[in-house]
Amino acid sequence: MIVDKDFLRNQDLGLLVLRVSIGGLMLFHGVSKLLHGVGFIEGMLAGLGLPGFIAYGCLLAELVGAAFILVGLWTRAAAFVLTGNMVVAILMAHSSQIFSLDPMTGGLLIEDPLLFLLGAAALCFTGGGRYALTKGNIFS
Repeated sequence: MIVDKDFLRNQDLGLLVLRVSIGGLMLFHGVSKLLHGVGFIEGMLAGLGLPGFIAYGCLLAELVGAAFILVGLWTRAAAFVLTGNMVVAILMAHSSQIFSLDPMTGGLLIEDPLLFLLGAAALCFTGGGRYALTKGNIFS
């Protein structure tokens, strides 16, 4: 069996996998907030003296932003929003765990939000690739 070397080095296919991974998995978080509300985020914001309506920005980032990343619609812009969302999530909800290791696995306790942050940051630089709905402009 002969394997096409261009297929094995397909950056656009790699970007599709990254988009589906980051957007698809983050979409679950957005749908959960849509179904169950953002009350716990509002509570954290109130504890910091911030208005609770900001929690709906998190919902939009994790629902709409994730869906845009998944299909490749304005990927860079959506990834930028999701990157900011994850920075805020790490600082608000996981700040005490930033340098903590999981005693069972040895990994960082903030691995999940950090992986979302870094994956979205990578998409900020690369864009969505050839298999995205929008391509060829500064936001895609």
